[in-house]
This record gives sequence, structure tokens and C-alpha cells, in this order.
Amino acid sequence: ISTVFPVIIIVATILGCNALSGEYGIALAAVGMLSTLGVTLATDAYGPIADNAGGIAEMAELEERVRDTTDALDALGNTTAATGKGFAIGSAVLTALSLLSAFTDKAGLGNVNVDIGEPVVLAGVLIGAMLPFLFAALTMLSVQKAAGAIIIEVRRQFAEIPGLREGTAEADSDKCVAISTQSSVEEMVLPGIYAILSPITVGFLIGPRCLTGLLGGAIASGMMLALMMANAGGAWDNSKKYIEIEGAKGGKGTETHKACIVGDTVGDPFKDTSGPSLNILIKLMSIISLTIAPLMEDDDDWDSWYYGLIPLAAMLIGTYLVYHFFWRNVADITAPVGVEKMEAVKDEPMSATKDEVEVGNDGAINQS
Repeated sequence: ISTVFPVIIIVATILGCNALSGEYGIALAAVGMLSTLGVTLATDAYGPIADNAGGIAEMAELEERVRDTTDALDALGNTTAATGKGFAIGSAVLTALSLLSAFTDKAGLGNVNVDIGEPVVLAGVLIGAMLPFLFAALTMLSVQKAAGAIIIEVRRQFAEIPGLREGTAEADSDKCVAISTQSSVEEMVLPGIYAILSPITVGFLIGPRCLTGLLGGAIASGMMLALMMANAGGAWDNSKKYIEIEGAKGGKGTETHKACIVGDTVGDPFKDTSGPSLNILIKLMSIISLTIAPLMEDDDDWDSWYYGLIPLAAMLIGTYLVYHFFWRNVADITAPVGVEKMEAVKDEPMSATKDEVEVGNDGAINQS
């Protein structure tokens, strides 16, 4: 339901600007929405600032009322952030629509009737409609992998650093930051490959008409998915805070509260990772398509299919390499602490003999 009113507003904007000044009017509308950048940044920054303030208050062991105040501000920040993301999504759609119009002119399709009923165009629409879902799934899996790696590191530090459980020792937070930053770089390789090479592959392998359909499908499904993720993620986060702050449905510790925590765990990557990334996806694919448009000017379907095999092969090879280096060995967060070290000892028999290594009942390794 949250997609209905934003779509009606965007459609009315597109039709009205087109009636007043054609495609130039749509481009001016995109610039107008982009000019609200200051407001968008302020609304997006409000939530994380309040959230961080709450975390600092909790770590500093301040009064409970301080945490309650920051939680209320954070709940408001989720709503303002969802509003700001709506502006970003709307401007991305208008910008991508203008870029799509420029692409059709540069590719020599200005006087060609691109009929969505034709199989080639419809195939492109289906591929384009699938890409935002693939992109969102990859980014959500990346968040899960990074969070799992941090959980394993935290468990390791609790098991190995004396006094950490009692609060008499300091944790190595730099290690967790390093894991997060490294994962943020590694996990963006595969989505980046798909975002860049997909329009190049379709444009050269099949043709510019299919690429036009791809861009149209990506813009349509990307807008719906981004709006849904922004609103659903904020709603799940606020539902958890509503129970914690207001004590609704029995308050903390109830089954309802546990279910809301699960929803918030999914909602955070929804509203903060996958949703905003779709704006980048549709604009990036439109820019890439406009850049390669002169190379396929006046081409018919399948005219340059042999050139399309090159980016297709690069995409397949990149997928294999990312799987081999980053995705093949995913750590199990349910494994007992010390299993990784036990495997390392098995791989290095010279570091200790079999009699010198003992594995405790809790999975910890004692080496004499």
C-alpha cells in the first residue's frame, strides 16, 4: 500500500511535465527534486545521529530516561529517513527516465517504434525487472555475512580475552571495524559487476531495443522495491521501539517482542542498504547505456552479438571468482568457539603434537 501514493505523484509529475514541456520538462522536474538535496541529507542524518546517541548513552550507563528519550528520537528518525528516501527514489526515477530518453536518441531509436508487445523488447523488460531483486538480494546477503563475521569475532574475544566478560578488560573494537570495512569492499564487487555489465551485455548481444526494455523494467520494479523496502524497514524498526518504549503487547521479553526483533533484523538492511542501493542501480545502468549508445547506433537485433559475448564472459568469470574468494567459505556462527583454531592446528601439524593439544567440552582449545 505504501507504494500507491508515491507512484501516483510521480506519474502525475511525469504526465504534467511532459504535457507542459515534453522530455525537457521531465528533466527539469528531476533537477528540481535533486535540488532538495539539503533537506534529504538532513532527514537521513537525523535517525543515525539519534541512534548513535542512544548507543553512547547505554555504554556510558546513563539514566534510563536518557535512553528512552533517544529511542523516541530514533523512532522519529526512521520516519523522517523513509520520507527522505522517498525524495531520493522519485528523483532517481525522473533522472533515469530522462537518461532513457537520451539513450533512445543516441542509439538511433528516436524514429523507431519500440513496442513492448514484441518478444525482444518484452524479454528486456523481464530481465530489467529482475535485476533490482537480484541486486537487493546480494546486498542483503552481504549484510548477513558481515554481521556473522563480527559475531564470530565478538565470541572469540569473549572466550580469549581475560576479564572481558567481567568488564575489567577492553575489547578489540578495531578488529570489528576492520571486518566491517573489508566486507563492505569485497561484497560490492559482484553487485557492481552485474550493474555495469548487464546493460553492456544485453545491448551488444541482443540489441538496443532489448536494452530499452531492460532500462524500463529496471526503473519500474526498482522504484516499487525501493519504496517498499524503505517503508517496511522503518515500520519494522518502529514496531520494536513501540513495544520497548510504550510497553505495548506485553513489553520486552514477550513472543511479540522477539518477533519484532526478527523483523527489525531484516528491516535494517531493507531500509539502510538494499533500498537506497536501488537508486544507484537504475541511474548507473542508465548512464552506462547512454555511454555505449553511440556504439550501437542504428543496429538491428543480433547485429553485434559476438561483441556481447565479451561482457557476458567477464560477468561469468567475475561471478566465479567472487564465489571462490569471498562466498565459498562462509563461517558458521553456530559453531562452538575454537573450532576455527582447531582446524588451523590440524593444518599445521608442526606447531604442536597431537598429545599437546586438548579440546575442552566448550570447544575451547588448550595447548600445552
